[in-house]
Amino acid sequence: QVQLVESGGGLVQAGGSLRLSCVLSGRDFTNYAMGWFRQAPGKKREFVAAVNWGGSQTYYKESVKGRFTISRDNAKNTVYLQMNSLKSEDSAVYYCAADRGIKVATNEGGYDHWGQGTQVTVSS
Repeated sequence: QVQLVESGGGLVQAGGSLRLSCVLSGRDFTNYAMGWFRQAPGKKREFVAAVNWGGSQTYYKESVKGRFTISRDNAKNTVYLQMNSLKSEDSAVYYCAADRGIKVATNEGGYDHWGQGTQVTVSS
């Protein structure tokens, strides 16, 4: 079965950077589009970014455009989320997700597999 393991979260000051990683095991990584979502306390989980299987198409939540970059390394079965110019409102648990659909999904329901999440805390 598919397993997703995130890493790279932590505590950072506003304006700082973090890079999240997510490794997929158990299936062929190139069969999946990959996404990042986040959930802050008391809020619904929301879409952050997604990338198609080959890495040529990317999608972003409007508020992270220009600050976050999603990428993937198919040789390492890994998807990344580079987060720059972090703000306090970016604080959340970040989840990676895998999608076998033909189209890259930007909603939770489009994803088949989820990681356990990694905490990102941005102090102001």
